[in-house]
Amino acid sequence: MSLSLALNVAKSSLQATGVQTATSSRNIANGSESYYSRKSAVVITGEGGTVQVVSIQRATDAALYKTMLKSTSAAAGQQALLDGLTKLSETVGDPELDQSVAAKLGSLTNKLQQYAAAPDNSILAQAVLGAAREMAVALNDATTTVQATRALADADMAASVDRINGLLAQFEAANTAVVKGTVLGADVTDNLDTRDHILAQLSEEIGISVVVRENNDIALYTDGGVTLFEKSPREVSFQPTNVYGATTVGNAVYVDGVPVVGGSSTMASQTGRLYGLATLRDETTVTYQSQLDEVARGLIEVFAESDPLGVGPDVPGIFDWPTGGTLTTGVIEPGLAGTIFVNPAIDPEQGGDLDAIRDGITYNYNTEAVAGFADRLNDIVGELGQSRGFDPASGADPSNTLADYAASSVSWLEFNRQQVDNESTFQTTKLERASEALSNATGVNLDDELAQQLQIERTYAASAKLIAAVDEMLQALLDAA
Repeated sequence: MSLSLALNVAKSSLQATGVQTATSSRNIANGSESYYSRKSAVVITGEGGTVQVVSIQRATDAALYKTMLKSTSAAAGQQALLDGLTKLSETVGDPELDQSVAAKLGSLTNKLQQYAAAPDNSILAQAVLGAAREMAVALNDATTTVQATRALADADMAASVDRINGLLAQFEAANTAVVKGTVLGADVTDNLDTRDHILAQLSEEIGISVVVRENNDIALYTDGGVTLFEKSPREVSFQPTNVYGATTVGNAVYVDGVPVVGGSSTMASQTGRLYGLATLRDETTVTYQSQLDEVARGLIEVFAESDPLGVGPDVPGIFDWPTGGTLTTGVIEPGLAGTIFVNPAIDPEQGGDLDAIRDGITYNYNTEAVAGFADRLNDIVGELGQSRGFDPASGADPSNTLADYAASSVSWLEFNRQQVDNESTFQTTKLERASEALSNATGVNLDDELAQQLQIERTYAASAKLIAAVDEMLQALLDAA
C-alpha cells in the first residue's frame, strides 16, 4: 500500500467516525423521547479500502408500529366509553347509601306497606309523600346526569375533531418535508420520527390505516376506509349540539363529506376516542335514559286512578307529568323520567291533602270516609308486585315487576361498565406491550450506545495512529532527500 493510499484510508476513516460519533451522540441526547427512533450511520468500503458514510438510517419495525397504532385507537375508544359509564354510575352511587332509582322504589314500596297497615296514621302518610318525592327527584336527577353526559360527550367530540384537523395540518408539513428530503437524498430520519409521532396522536382520536408510497410519501385512511390524507388533508367537520334532551339526536362527524362517526354510515369508524364518545352519546346513554323513562311510566301506571264505576277515564294518581294524558303500555315515553313529579293534590305544602293518598285524588275510593280505609293502598301495593310489560328496546328485563325492572336497569349499567372496564384494561395492556416491544426494537439503549462510542473511539485512535505513522514516513523521506 502506498503512503498516499494509506493516508486516504485514514482520512476517510476519520471522516466516517466523525459522522458515527455525531449520530451516536444524537441518539444519547434524544434517547428519553418516546417517539425517537435509533439512528445509525451506514458505512461502506470504497476503492482502495477507503470508507464513507452513505446514509443515516433509523430503526423501524413496521409490524409493531402498525400494532401500536391499532392498540392506541382501541384503548382510547374504550377509555372514552368507560369515562362516560363511570359518570352514569353516579346515578346508582354506593349501594349502601340507597341512592339509586331501584333503592328509592324499594323505599316507597315499604312506606306504602306500612301505611296500608295503619291507614289512619298521618305520620306514615307523610312518609309515603316523602318517599314519593325522593322517587321523582331521583328520576329527574338521573335524567339530568344522563343528558349532561351526552352533552359533554358531544363537546368532547367537537374538541377531538379540532385536534384531528390540527394534527392533519401538522402531518402535511411533516410529510412534505420527508418526501422532499427523500428526493434530494437528505437525512429525513428526524422528520420521519416527527411524522410517526403525529400519527400516534392522530390514532388516539380516530382509527387510521397508513399506506406508504414512493419517496416515503404516506396516504391516510380511517379504519372504515374514508380518505383522511391524500397529498393534502381532507376536511373533518362536526356541528356540535350544546343542549341535550331525551329526544335530541346528535350530529355525525364527517370526513370529506362522508359520515364516519355518529348517525348512519356504511364506512363508520370503529376505534378511537371519537368512536367511544359517539357510542356513549348515541347508544349507551340513550338506552339508559329509556330505562329511566320506563320506570317513570311504570310508576305513573301503577299509581294511576281508575273510575270505580267504570265510566270515567284513567287519570294520574300520586305521580303526574306535565302533559298528562294517557301513556301507551309497553312503549317508551322519551324524557318522561325528567318531567315526572308528585301530584300537588297530595302535598299539604301545595294545598293538597295527605288523605288523598289513601282515598283517591280524582276518584273517591273511600266513599264512607272511613279512617281505617286501606283498600286503595293495598291495591297499589298489589300492582307494584305484579309483572308488567316494558319496551324490549330499553335493554332491561321487559316482563317483570316494576321493582325487578328497576333492579335490572342497575344491573345492566353495572354489567356494561364492568365489561367496558375489562376491555379498556385489556386494550391498555395490549398498548403497553406493543409500545414496549416497539421501544425495544427501535428505541435507544444507552448501554449499547456507550459501547458503540468506545468502539468508534478505538477506530478513531487507530486512524490517528496510521496518519501519524504516514507522517513519520514522509518526514523520513524528506529528510533523506
